[in-house]
Amino acid sequence: MNKRVLILHGLGGSDFPHWQAHLASDLIKDNYIVSFPAFPSRDNPDLSEWKEFLKKEIKHFNPDIVVCHSLANILWFHTCSELDIKLDKLMLVAPVSRNRIVKEAQSFYPYPIVKDLKAKEIIMAASTNDPYMEIEEAIKLQTELNVGMKIMENAGHINAASGFGKLDCALDWIKRVEECEENR
Repeated sequence: MNKRVLILHGLGGSDFPHWQAHLASDLIKDNYIVSFPAFPSRDNPDLSEWKEFLKKEIKHFNPDIVVCHSLANILWFHTCSELDIKLDKLMLVAPVSRNRIVKEAQSFYPYPIVKDLKAKEIIMAASTNDPYMEIEEAIKLQTELNVGMKIMENAGHINAASGFGKLDCALDWIKRVEECEENR
C-alpha cells in the first residue's frame, strides 16, 4: 500500500524552490500519494478558514503522514484535537514562537500545547538561528510536546530564503520504516 502524505505550508506558501515543493515531487517519484494544497488567503491567513480547509482536506485525503512547516504547525496544534485520525508520522518543521506574534497571522495566537498530536511517531525540526523561534523556546516546546527533535545548525527558518531548496533528512525520515525482529 502506498502511503498518503499531506504537506502543509506556512504563511505565504511553500512554492518551488521551497523544500516542501521538492519533497512533494520526490515523494511522488517514489510512488507516494501526495496532497500539497494551497491554503486560502495564504499571505493573510485566518485561523477559522484554515481549520475548515484542513478538516475537509483530512476527510477527503485521509493521510498516513503529515508534514507541517512554520504556521502550519500552529494550525495543527489548533485543529488536531478536533480530528478523528491516527497518523503513522507527523513532522513539525520550524514552528513559530508563542511569544512573537506574526502580524499577518494574529488569529492563530495564542496557540495550545497539545498532548495528543494524533500520530504514532513525531519529529520536530528546529534551527539554532530561526528568526521566528529561538532554540531555547524550541527545546521547551519539544519537551512540552514530548516529541523527538532534530536541531539544525544555522538553518534560519528552514525555508528557501535560508537555503533549503531540498531537505533530504525530511525525505529520509518519511521513507524510513522501522523493521523489528519478531521474538520467537
